[in-house]
Amino acid sequence: MEEKTISEEIVFPVEFYDVDSMRVVWHGNYVKYMEKGRCALLDRIGYGYLQMVDDGYAFPVTDVKIKYVRSLMFGEQARIKATLVEYENRIKIKYEIYNDKTGVLTTKAESTQMAVRISTGETSFICPETFIKKVEEILISQK
Repeated sequence: MEEKTISEEIVFPVEFYDVDSMRVVWHGNYVKYMEKGRCALLDRIGYGYLQMVDDGYAFPVTDVKIKYVRSLMFGEQARIKATLVEYENRIKIKYEIYNDKTGVLTTKAESTQMAVRISTGETSFICPETFIKKVEEILISQK
């Protein structure tokens, strides 16, 4: 039986300010692209950064892994797919970035975030109930 996941995809242009003198996307900008995908995914779930703060939590990034497969170039369109792979004890998201025109995979990545109570600065080893409930409602609706 196939495990259900929640994914979101967005398309965006590779801007001039993201590239080096050879018109290749500078490696550090892929983290910015991951953030675009992460925000789109969290918005789909209905639990973006403002909702996190309203619930009294911050979610700092604790780990990032990136595998560069091919370069994106200035003027191309990129597509990022963000997929939620863990949500109960931490937020773990896998990313795939493609050249949107050719469909060629350019980057594989992963990020992990932990819940921290804003009021105390303490790490919470369980994600907020509001977030878990929203994720599970979407997963149930996909059956």
